[in-house]
Amino acid sequence: MSDEGRELYSVGEVAELLGLHVRTVRNYVRDGRLKAVRIGKQYRISKADFEALTSLPAPAAEDPSPSGELPRRHLEVSSIVQIDAIGPDAANRLATLVTASAQSPRDTPATLRVQTVYDKERARMKIVILGDAATTADLLQLVDGVLGPGNGMGNDPDHGTGRGTGHDAGHDAGATHRG
Repeated sequence: MSDEGRELYSVGEVAELLGLHVRTVRNYVRDGRLKAVRIGKQYRISKADFEALTSLPAPAAEDPSPSGELPRRHLEVSSIVQIDAIGPDAANRLATLVTASAQSPRDTPATLRVQTVYDKERARMKIVILGDAATTADLLQLVDGVLGPGNGMGNDPDHGTGRGTGHDAGHDAGATHRG
């Protein structure tokens, strides 16, 4: 699998390289997010298409480059922020803020992907964040700061957010919420 001359990867190999489930990679192919060719009953992904998906060169052997450096590892963080007892207006404002922050120019070329979902019945919002560690941490700090008291979206009852006694801003990296 770490063969430098390799031009085609199986769905399973791509899933392993990206740390994804095979079914997720197949869905990427079916949705058109990842180009692939069908050979018999199996998909094959070209090196170029793999690089297009990840914006990184396809993995080569763990040999140092001619300069003696090991290739830079790709690090991506996925975080899910759940905010309970938030009204639809506050959720809409927060979604706009988070989306605008994710799309704003940065010093790094890393992209930050954000998706927000609001469940009106449960008055619950979830924010899914995918990106490099530093940029994701910055966005999580922004969300944490915005949800604090006295800023129009926190526990301040004067702003009609419908919030209860607190919010849960935990994410899958296991960080604790500072409130």
